[in-house]
Formats: sequence, C-alpha cells, structure tokens
Amino acid sequence: MSENLTGIVSPPIDELLEKVGSNYELVIFASKRARQINEYYSALHEGSLFNYVGPLVDSSIDDKPLSIAMHEIYAGKLEKRKAE
Repeated sequence: MSENLTGIVSPPIDELLEKVGSNYELVIFASKRARQINEYYSALHEGSLFNYVGPLVDSSIDDKPLSIAMHEIYAGKLEKRKAE
C-alpha cells in the first residue's frame, strides 16, 4: 500500500493558499480554470481545438479538471488578474 497519493492532498492546501490569498479566491480561481479545461476536452471530441487552452502541466487521462487546475496554480502556470 505504498502508492503515491495525489489529488487534493497534493499540492498542499496551505501552499496553494499562499499563492492565491483566501479559500474563496482559490475555489473561484480553480473552478473557472477547471471549466476551461472541461471545455478543452469537449472540443477535443468535436475536433476544434483553436479556441481553448489545454492543461498547462503534465496530466494523465484519469486526472480530474479540478485537480489539474490546482496543480497549475501550484506550479505558478496561472496568474490571477484583478477585477476591473
């Protein structure tokens, strides 16, 4: 039982919060990115890839869009913009 567990456990929530600021911001930021990743995968099936950005970190087919978004935030691949 020495599997490498990933998902919400990895990356650590405390380190994610340091990059974003608050729990609320993390949830909103990650959920928006997860929706974009979902749209990308949907577009893959339809054959139109030009309007969407796929995962910015290494991921497998088994990874959920929210987990991918959390890994992107942790890796510093995404930048949060202030509302105008």
